[in-house]
Amino acid sequence: MVEIILARHGETDLNAGEIFRGLTDVELNETGLRQAELLGAYLGNEKIDIIYSSPLKRAVKTAEAIARPHALDVNTIRNLIDFDYGEWQGLPLKEIKEKYPELYRDWQDTPEQVRIPGGESLEDVRNRVMPFVEDAVMRCGEGKIVFVSHRVVNKVLICSLLGLGNAHFWNVRLDTCGISRFSCGDGRVVLTGHNDTSFLKPVEVIPSSDF
Repeated sequence: MVEIILARHGETDLNAGEIFRGLTDVELNETGLRQAELLGAYLGNEKIDIIYSSPLKRAVKTAEAIARPHALDVNTIRNLIDFDYGEWQGLPLKEIKEKYPELYRDWQDTPEQVRIPGGESLEDVRNRVMPFVEDAVMRCGEGKIVFVSHRVVNKVLICSLLGLGNAHFWNVRLDTCGISRFSCGDGRVVLTGHNDTSFLKPVEVIPSSDF
């Protein structure tokens, strides 16, 4: 059996400011660094076999905190990179609502049908992420794999692993440094835990929307 742990990276100033991040290579902020340390400590006593990460700094720093107690290397994989927001990248949520009112409503109501101008669709994300994850699980054979990525990517992955379409994107919430777990065996993928942030209690974070 293989256990999958999907981890979202820690907080950045862009997350906290509700600014669309995408391919912007922003660092973790002070809160995010502390979150990553706590996540690393939380998983420190588990036997982890391999860690894959998006190549963006916020994910790599989070992955390194997980890898440290296990003396593991972090394998950076471009398939896990954040959603390409195209023209939305770097803009605050308020501005997007004003400049792209119809498209933003579609993003909220029918996300599976939206392609961000100059960017990706959720189906693009699924097509680049799922084959890699399936291959990683098959090559592992048995053990525990951690994938460190981003909100959109992990939400698409969760839907896909559960056999759900991208129309269910907004039915999944994943907070900064939240982890979800799946067991893979006997031809079945089972969700065993979702958006676990219990280890983040020492860090004060103002509750935010699904952003």
